[in-house]
Amino acid sequence: MSSAIIDQKKKIVDEISAKFSDSKSTVIVDYRGLNVAEVTELRKKLREAGVEIRVYKNTMTRRAVAKAELSGLDEALTGPNAIAFSNEDVVAPAKIINDFAKDHEALEIKAGVIEGNIATVEDIKALAELPSREGLLSMLLSVLQAPMRNFALATKAVADQKEEQGA
Repeated sequence: MSSAIIDQKKKIVDEISAKFSDSKSTVIVDYRGLNVAEVTELRKKLREAGVEIRVYKNTMTRRAVAKAELSGLDEALTGPNAIAFSNEDVVAPAKIINDFAKDHEALEIKAGVIEGNIATVEDIKALAELPSREGLLSMLLSVLQAPMRNFALATKAVADQKEEQGA
């Protein structure tokens, strides 16, 4: 093998390793059985959420996960895999892929990495059931607004009561 090919392979391994290290959330899936239209639909949904999905050779990926100190993923790296990487939203890849898998049984979640820790299929499905960042923010907002709303209602009740007494 020429040194140019070896250098090219090293570059790919470094790229994959960096993606695993930089990603907040990574999900490995087996996409066998999905047709081209379904794969395109899944890619589109992930892309809209800022999630990158890539297909790499397993030999390259195994070297990359070893370099990223995630060798526990080796057993998931068999057959045709696609890997979804998210650098911003921890929940997005798990949620999108899990929802997609509910309608497309051919899509199989195999493993992943959440905040640098190897995740099982169960971990990923549990993560997928969490509310999105927007959902969490709206919950927080409603909790913060509750005391103000109660204060406003109490103030209005006092004003109404005084008005009745004055009439």
